Amino acid sequence: MTLPRIILGSRSPRRNELLRQLLPETQIEVIPPADPEEPGFELLHDLDAIQQQLISICTAKNEDVFQQVQSTGDDSIPILTADTIVVVERESVGLVVVGQPPETSDWQETVREWFLNDYAGSTHQVLTGVCLRVNQRVMVQTAETRVTFHDSEYVRERLDWYLSTRESCGKAGGYAIQGAGSIFVNRIEGSLSNVVGLPLETVFEMLKRSQIV
Repeated sequence: MTLPRIILGSRSPRRNELLRQLLPETQIEVIPPADPEEPGFELLHDLDAIQQQLISICTAKNEDVFQQVQSTGDDSIPILTADTIVVVERESVGLVVVGQPPETSDWQETVREWFLNDYAGSTHQVLTGVCLRVNQRVMVQTAETRVTFHDSEYVRERLDWYLSTRESCGKAGGYAIQGAGSIFVNRIEGSLSNVVGLPLETVFEMLKRSQIV
């Protein structure tokens, strides 16, 4: 029996690896969004507003990929897209979305500030918006995981080494929980795969409801 294909609209190899835990590799086709630009979160400090922006981003990614496949005449293939962000709380402004480290020479100082001021001894949130399009029906869900780091002394003693690995580069929030960044994590509440970039529990339920698994 030939399994139905599904399109993963993502440039992230981590999302591809995670989705292959639910579906055979031969069933997955990767088509990244053509437009890499995404709206920012700079002016958003309220959780509802942040979540709505997150939903808008993953929905826009889905529409981008849908337009690409529609031009080929094959628009019945399910499309899955997602976007993951890290949210911290700062006394001065409230909630702040921490993106990827800047692609400049001072990226280490930015990540150092996040680790020492936002993460150490505190709990932050990792949110992922997931969008699944099946036969013109669009479903959207969000997943939340709370991540607590070890105390400031612990983080400070290991931070120079971690920055030297350059693992922070290209990672939302500046760390990879599936990699060396896991040494800083004291506790997580919720989905581990969500912190990596794709909440498998949420995705599985969406695929199940759509009779893809």
